[in-house]
Parts: sequence; C-alpha cells; structure tokens
Amino acid sequence: MRLYWLAGIVAAGGVATALQAHFMGLLDRRIGTLESVFITYFSGGLLIGVIMLVQRGGNLGAGEAAPWYAYTSGVLGLIIVGTLGFSTPRLGLVAAFTVFIVAQVLMGVLIDHFGLIGADPRPLTPARAAGVVVVLAGLWLILRD
Repeated sequence: MRLYWLAGIVAAGGVATALQAHFMGLLDRRIGTLESVFITYFSGGLLIGVIMLVQRGGNLGAGEAAPWYAYTSGVLGLIIVGTLGFSTPRLGLVAAFTVFIVAQVLMGVLIDHFGLIGADPRPLTPARAAGVVVVLAGLWLILRD
C-alpha cells in the first residue's frame, strides 16, 4: 500500500512538471526565457516561504549539517526549469520530456551504481540495465520522427 501512495505522489509531481513546462513554454514564447524562470521561481519561492513561516517559523538553520553541494539545488532547479521552459515550445512536450527523463535515468544509474555524492549504492543489475535499454529505445523512437 505504501508503494502505491508514494507512486501517486511521484505521479502528481510528474503531472505538475508537464504542466509547468508547458506553462513556462507559453511564457518563454511571449516574454522570454529569463522572465519565465523568474516568474516561476519568484511565485514558487514566495508561496513556499509563506508556508514555511506558517508551519515552522522559518527554521533554515537546521540544514547546517548538509554537505556543501546540497545547497546547489536551487541553481540546479534554475537549470531544470530554464531548460524545460526553453525546449518545450521548440521540441514539443513529448520529445523534451523524453530527453529530460533519459538524462535523469542515466545520471540516476551512475549515482546509484557507484554511490556517488552521498547516495547509498544500488548496483546496476541486468534487469535495471534492460530497463535503461528500453528507455533509450523509447528515446530513439520518439526523436526519429
């Protein structure tokens, strides 16, 4: 049951990501890439700031024990939303997300297999490798159009 609940949360994030990329693509075409990223981060930052203050009183000091590279997540987020906002109106949602997902899967394989940057090692098994091959085949089928 827990697996289905977690999968549902991840699926909701996937739906939100597709909608966000499409909306950012609309903004990108009308007002520009930098402006669409600013609107995305400003509105999201403002909302989470209010929620954080209401729920916890703003406990930002609690993260001092995190490794330095964990604090680059905001910069990585800018890259994520910027590349999706830029590529989606130019490639279409399916092609942009397929490339995006394949890159995520390949990076995930490296991080998991070698236990990089603080991850617990999860070796690349033959079954997982076959899954990666299927994902790569999907990318080829979608981009060959």
